[in-house]
Amino acid sequence: MPTRISAYFASLVTVFLVVTLTSQGQSQQQPPREESKSASAQAKAAPAKVGSAAQDGGPSACKDCHQAEYDSWEKSPHWRTTENGKGPLHQGCQACHGDAAAHLADPSDTSKLFLFSKASTEEVNKLCLSCHASDSEQAHAANSLHRDNGVSCVGCHSPHHATTKQHLLSKAQPELCYTCHLAQKPQFEMPFHHRVNEGLIECTDCHNPHGTAAPKQVRLADTQDQVCFKCHADKQGPFVYEHAPVKIDGCTSCHNTHGGPNPHMLKLSNVNLLCLQCHTTSSFSSAPGAPSFHNQATFFQACTLCHIAIHGSNFSPTFFK
Repeated sequence: MPTRISAYFASLVTVFLVVTLTSQGQSQQQPPREESKSASAQAKAAPAKVGSAAQDGGPSACKDCHQAEYDSWEKSPHWRTTENGKGPLHQGCQACHGDAAAHLADPSDTSKLFLFSKASTEEVNKLCLSCHASDSEQAHAANSLHRDNGVSCVGCHSPHHATTKQHLLSKAQPELCYTCHLAQKPQFEMPFHHRVNEGLIECTDCHNPHGTAAPKQVRLADTQDQVCFKCHADKQGPFVYEHAPVKIDGCTSCHNTHGGPNPHMLKLSNVNLLCLQCHTTSSFSSAPGAPSFHNQATFFQACTLCHIAIHGSNFSPTFFK
């Protein structure tokens, strides 16, 4: 009897061990099958995820291939397009380059992308102005001399490779302007000049490169007067006795604006000759001529020795004081 009981318990122990080992083996094998299923599901879903990256408006979809451009965009003001609320096709990279779905599916397909290097000046400007037209700087973009001469926005601005923190310029001023305006570069190296090369002022302090209503894209002062008065306010007036060239013809009637060999950047080295261009007895000028007792060869060497208030006066019609 004891022998039968021992055998019975031995069989129960054996069955328990077999069941336990079997369940442990199944539990150990189960996770790999789940991982396999998960990996398979991800592999099947991957194409749909890449294809929908353009629809989601995620610039990160461009990051893998265009790392340098992505890094520069992320640090520029253009990253704010991701917050414009206009939808994926108006955000991130696609805000400028258009729908990237076809390009993401086939990297060699760039037919649907807007490529600045292949676009015309009008196409580039139109795209940039779709966002920047409301800026007062671009109010006269239609009158821009740069546009008329085939210079697009990316001729001066570099959205991805800018060298300046402001305005995303491809080069800092004045070197950027000298790229085209070669004649002005030596003028700023004259003995008397506006200190542009020294960095005191910039070309855009006087000129609006996007266009103005004034000739040569010259800015107007806050009072809608000459831009010179922003710095030379003491010459603005108003005066009781105005010197006509200042108000009618402007400062450039006597001065070279960028620089020249003469003091005060005057157009002529002899002040008298400069004044006599208008103050002559000939019929073409309405300005009074020089009196006959003014001996230019001896005593009256410079008109401004006496006519000191040459820009305008509140006391003397002859600008004596």
